[in-house]
Amino acid sequence: MNMLFDRWDLSEVEVKDLGIVRYVNLSPKIVLHTNGKHSSQQFNKSEVSIVERLINKIMKKEANTGKKHRAYKTVKSAFEIIHEKTGKNPVQALVDAVANAGPREEVVRLKYGGIAVPKAVDTTSQRRVDIALKFLAEGAWRSAFKSRRSIEQVLADEIMAAASYDVRCYSVNQKQSLERVAKSAR
Repeated sequence: MNMLFDRWDLSEVEVKDLGIVRYVNLSPKIVLHTNGKHSSQQFNKSEVSIVERLINKIMKKEANTGKKHRAYKTVKSAFEIIHEKTGKNPVQALVDAVANAGPREEVVRLKYGGIAVPKAVDTTSQRRVDIALKFLAEGAWRSAFKSRRSIEQVLADEIMAAASYDVRCYSVNQKQSLERVAKSAR
């Protein structure tokens, strides 16, 4: 039986977005320090559990830089809050949030002579997952900064809002902003 944090069953979690199925790993094993074993090849990061990748993104901001155990406890507490509020599996909420917060189209700058021309391109599935996790972590940190709410509460709210595709949450708002710019660059 695949259990995350000895609490939530991962076998009942399903990835509804077929584009990111290969890049959302639902293995229950969370190794706190993989020591970069997944970085030996370019695309091996998709073999790391999606929850551990979220922990790594949470760890990248000011107060948590390098403090993986603190980030681990933050994500675990946020999952507890999600379970209390919704009564559902928080990993399913995370997978839905990643699917909803990942942009499908981006803009690149092409240089023609001396001018830079914006060009809309499709985003690869692995980059969609990376950007979605970045937006979720960034939105949580922005909401918790100079706020009375803890990072655990804010992260749980961000994941739940992104899972329900609430446009007021940071991650979905950033996704729509990127796609709006890409649409104008077509």
